[in-house]
Amino acid sequence: MASIEGTLRQGIPAHLLKGQKALVTGANSGIGLATAVAMGRAGADVVVNYVVGKEEAEKVVEQIRAFGVRAEAYQADVSDEDQVVAMTNRMVEEFGTIDILVANAGMQRDASFTEMTLAQWQKVLDVNLTGQFLCAREATKEFLRRGVVPEVSRAAGKIICMSSVHQLIPWAGHVNYAASKGGVQMMMETLAQELAPKKIRVNAIAPGAIKTPINRSAWETPEAQNDLLRLIPYGRVGEPDDIAAAAVGLASDLMDYVVGATLYVDGGMTLFPGFATGG
Repeated sequence: MASIEGTLRQGIPAHLLKGQKALVTGANSGIGLATAVAMGRAGADVVVNYVVGKEEAEKVVEQIRAFGVRAEAYQADVSDEDQVVAMTNRMVEEFGTIDILVANAGMQRDASFTEMTLAQWQKVLDVNLTGQFLCAREATKEFLRRGVVPEVSRAAGKIICMSSVHQLIPWAGHVNYAASKGGVQMMMETLAQELAPKKIRVNAIAPGAIKTPINRSAWETPEAQNDLLRLIPYGRVGEPDDIAAAAVGLASDLMDYVVGATLYVDGGMTLFPGFATGG
């Protein structure tokens, strides 16, 4: 039987994003890795952003190049304005432009509320929210400079903000993370409202429980996975390629009329399954 990962990758049309240039932040592991590879599978040239883990990023680049497209690894801390500006300028210089931004880089620094330090709070907000703001701002400057190129895409540019089901579901012990994702939602919707008249589409993906290194403890053992599955009506924990497939779709002209939307990819987690039997 084919794996979920293999099925999804094979199901992505090889030329859906042909001729486009994509920047995926935090792309050397987890959701970012799967998304970067899927963008390449769909025909886009891809910049694989990372902050640490150069060797892993270079391996992702090699996977993408196997599809016959261009790929490069760029190191940059998305929470650092100067580094984001330099990364975007370098991409425009080396790749010619940017058509797609997947603002994926994110992190957790978990603690109970009274034990959470200001440094833990600030770091998560800096990466998860300010990082998306900086990357979106710099990408938008290039979208506006270039405008629509009809033979490439109907939109001047596409921004996909990686949010979380915790933009909707409170999460005790993770107030910094939940607050950052709530901020991503309102930032995305405000940007979508402002930029839509310029033919720039801004949307978000809100993953549920996905098998990534950031949450390994929640699914690695049978006991942990069974506990997690009680929150997922569809009966399985998500794979990074579930998110990657959604990102490719949102970036394509198939979704050209989708603006300011959050696509929940969560197996039904946001359906509040605890109420399925009356609460």
